[in-house]
Amino acid sequence: MTPLRPISRTLCAALIGLACAGVAQAQSSMPLTELTAGMYRIEAEVAATPDHRMLGLMKRRSMPANHGMLFIFTELQRHCMWMKNTLLPLSVAFLDEQGRILNIEDMKPQTEDNHCAARPAAFALEMNHGWFRQKGIGPGVRIGGVEALGGRAR
Repeated sequence: MTPLRPISRTLCAALIGLACAGVAQAQSSMPLTELTAGMYRIEAEVAATPDHRMLGLMKRRSMPANHGMLFIFTELQRHCMWMKNTLLPLSVAFLDEQGRILNIEDMKPQTEDNHCAARPAAFALEMNHGWFRQKGIGPGVRIGGVEALGGRAR
């Protein structure tokens, strides 16, 4: 019995590692697009389907600098975001149909507070907490690249 315990522990650790890798891969299987904000380049995962929008950045423990997630909404309305099961502090910029920032909200991890667009929004761009403020990007700034994406709100 004793010799099996180290093997069992190793096997369990390997299985847990594979399961975690599968979750990470599933979350990163969203298509990527390049966006711009002023002089800054953003690599954004695109959440354009209901499943991808629901999953968002849940369970992620980190996100690279200048990386984010762009949510493409099917309806132009005052969308709201929350942080249930989201481990990272984030900032979200709500965008109009032309990609102009309407408002930016800072969001705390694992909360169910609503963070809503100030006016009807076609997109939301989530970045690491404080990214927009650190880059001097605020309401009225246009996020380039969203106009090339199909399926946006009309």
